[in-house]
Amino acid sequence: MNIVCLDVEGVLVPEIWIAFADATGIPALRRTTRDEPDYGKLMEFRLGILRERGLGLREIRAAIERIDPLPGAKDFLDALRARTQVLLLSDTFEQFAAPLMEKLGRPTLFCNTLDVAPDGLISGWRLRVAQSKLATVRALQSIGFDTIAAGDSHNDLAMIRASKAGFLFRSTPAIEAANPDLPAFAEYADLLAAIEAAL
Repeated sequence: MNIVCLDVEGVLVPEIWIAFADATGIPALRRTTRDEPDYGKLMEFRLGILRERGLGLREIRAAIERIDPLPGAKDFLDALRARTQVLLLSDTFEQFAAPLMEKLGRPTLFCNTLDVAPDGLISGWRLRVAQSKLATVRALQSIGFDTIAAGDSHNDLAMIRASKAGFLFRSTPAIEAANPDLPAFAEYADLLAAIEAAL
C-alpha cells in the first residue's frame, strides 16, 4: 500500500516566512530551510526578529491570508489524491496552516504548533516529534505503507531518501548539486508522472 508524503512550503504554497518578510519589509526573515539546515537555529533567529520588532501571530496571519497556492498546485494535489493517499508533512505551524489548507481542499497535514502569549506574541514552538518528516515516514513504513516523498529543502532530504522513491521539486541549485542522485523536477506534470511511475 502506497502513501505519498509531500512537503508544503515551496512545493504547494509559497514560503510563508518569505511572504511575511515581504509584507513587513524585513529581508532577514526571507531565510528558510533552503538556506539553514538547522531548524532550531532558524526558528530562534526568526523569533528573535519578531521580539525585536514587536510582531506576533496577528501580523503573520494577516500576511498568510493573502497567500494563494502556487499556480497548478491544487490541480496537482487533486490529481494525486484521486490516484493514491497523500499526507502533507511540514515544519510549519497549525496556527499558520489553516487558511492555506482550506485553499488546497483540506488535505491531511502533519505539522508543529506555536506557543503564543496572551498578547499574541510568539514565545516559542513545539515540534510534533523530533525529525518529524523522517519519523513520520518511518512510522508509516512500520505499519505497512510504502512511502513516496517529494520536497524542496534540506529538511526534506531524510524523508526523501528513506522512501521507496523520492524526488526534489523546485529545489535550489545548491541542494540539487549536492544530491545529484535524486530526480529533480520543476513542473507538476513531471512530478505527477514520476510519482505515478513509482506507485
